[in-house]
Amino acid sequence: MKHFLSILVIITMFSCSAQTQLQQNEETAKTFEDADRELNKVYQQILTDYKADKVFTDNLKASQRIWIQFRDSEMKMKFPDRPAGHYGSIQPMCWSDYKAKLTTERTEKLKIWLEGTEEGDACSGSVKTK
Repeated sequence: MKHFLSILVIITMFSCSAQTQLQQNEETAKTFEDADRELNKVYQQILTDYKADKVFTDNLKASQRIWIQFRDSEMKMKFPDRPAGHYGSIQPMCWSDYKAKLTTERTEKLKIWLEGTEEGDACSGSVKTK
């Protein structure tokens, strides 16, 4: 009986902290929204910091538009349109998770324009020096 009560307590503890699929879907959707917000913050800061360089900012804007097309195409490649239910109830979570990863990767690539590069980097291009 003592073991039964211990097992019952453990099961109850785990079931209380378990999330439903809907909660997990909502959580990963929020993770993507946070990643997207960070990307937009970095992008806007680059535009502000480099506003004197119109050629660069025009190219950044074009690059970002193309990156969004790439991201959306990448999402469709990973999760092609299928009949409802094809990927199961976990699909919204997987979709948001992958989209957040792609967005975070883009943010990290753009941050170099904010952080700058070391003096003497002959291949720094438009990236400012520290």
